[in-house]
Amino acid sequence: MLAVKSMDVRDNFKSLCEKVFNGETLIISRPKNENVVMLSEKEYNEMAKAKRNADYLAMIDHSMEEAASGGFVIKTAAELEDCE
Repeated sequence: MLAVKSMDVRDNFKSLCEKVFNGETLIISRPKNENVVMLSEKEYNEMAKAKRNADYLAMIDHSMEEAASGGFVIKTAAELEDCE
């Protein structure tokens, strides 16, 4: 992980992009501690996928808890067709 000042990013953008593309994570320090992080698209996509998976698993856990506590209704196929 690299940390650089925003002024250095302007001066070395191309070389920093190469480092980020090759797996390095870059923290860009800004005034008032309003820092940003630069990472490769591949790493971003992996993080986004992990978040979607975590959200999906949390939804499944919630559904399982709801089912275990009796919070569901059983209907036959015919009853479901009548709902249409």
